[in-house]
Amino acid sequence: MRRVVVTGMGAITPIGLNTEEFWEGLKEGKTGFSEITQFDTTDYKVKIAANVKGFEGKNYMDVKSARRMELFCQYAVAAAKEALEQSGIQMEQEDPYRVGCAIGSGVGSLQAVEREHQRLLEKGPGRVSPMLVPLMITNMAAGNVSIQFGLKGKSLNVVTACATGTHSIGEAFRTIQAGDAEIMVAGGTESAVTPIGISGFTALTALSSSNDVNRCSIPFDKDRSGFVLGEGAGILVLEEFEHARKRGAEILAEIVGYGATSDAYHITSPAEDGMGAAMAMEYAVKEAGISKEEVEYINAHGTSTHHNDLFETRAIKSAFGEHAYQMKINSTKSMIGHLLGAAGAVEAIACILQINHGYIHETVGLQESEEELNLDYMKGKGISKKLNYALTNSLGFGGHNASLLIKRFEGE
Repeated sequence: MRRVVVTGMGAITPIGLNTEEFWEGLKEGKTGFSEITQFDTTDYKVKIAANVKGFEGKNYMDVKSARRMELFCQYAVAAAKEALEQSGIQMEQEDPYRVGCAIGSGVGSLQAVEREHQRLLEKGPGRVSPMLVPLMITNMAAGNVSIQFGLKGKSLNVVTACATGTHSIGEAFRTIQAGDAEIMVAGGTESAVTPIGISGFTALTALSSSNDVNRCSIPFDKDRSGFVLGEGAGILVLEEFEHARKRGAEILAEIVGYGATSDAYHITSPAEDGMGAAMAMEYAVKEAGISKEEVEYINAHGTSTHHNDLFETRAIKSAFGEHAYQMKINSTKSMIGHLLGAAGAVEAIACILQINHGYIHETVGLQESEEELNLDYMKGKGISKKLNYALTNSLGFGGHNASLLIKRFEGE
């Protein structure tokens, strides 16, 4: 199998508009929760989200291009721009048909749907914008990134709800392994803080019932009551190892394992025994050819819902046995909320940052867990620790499970 390394990262998050700001926020335990300002929440039970702040599309692309993209696409283009710039890739020196794209979004543009549905009701079907479909559909994140940067290779839009970002990176990893590309720009993006987005997740009882910005997203805490809806994008540049080495690229990390399974159980709840997620983790570790004891850290899906945190804990115990009690586990969602289709990609970036800086961030807001949640969830403060491997999990509605195993790169 061809080796796959990471040579670029880009992030648009509720706690920073690039990877450096994101990392500073993670170290500080900064949270991105605030009152929703996009619309009037007077009649809504949920009034808090994790919004991206200060973002302007014109800072990342020309104004005309920005106007023809919904926000989820703008986030993807902005994060891809940062990632490609860090990678040092010069497209004029590459075969563009060997540079691909795998970027997913869980829901696409709810804003476009809401806007044009209102126009339909008020003015009739003849007044619906001809741009509605190309603005709203989820594949336009991959499409726009490919157009903006001239990526003519395989272009994928993986949509597996909350596992979208991780599956996108995993399938890009497989694409390079199989020899179908030398470079893949991969990740996820989302911007779903809208009236229907908040209403839908609220009706599902998935969102936190707390409107206290300090006690809303509290993964693994006994008082957790749901997730906080976040937005943003995370993009990685994945590259075949020899290709990266020949052009003298700085290698940030190596992807060494990918596991994907289905619970085949329920449309919203993970399997209660956690076996689907456990098998995804086991497959990722097995592919890397290492022992389970070599994995000392997991970036958990950790949504702050009762079922996810409990069943994911069971999954970790099933996968790692007694070693689970020696592992460090945290949830980046404690600071940025749940970015849906972008979550796994942003959390993969968090893993690479923690590996490269030798620091594991805390699970912010965690105070006390119930009896069965008895692993080390990084309560109270972060720690300095050398990490050789980081495992990141994503679990999506529909029973989609995905795990990526990321390895420190030491120049071999």
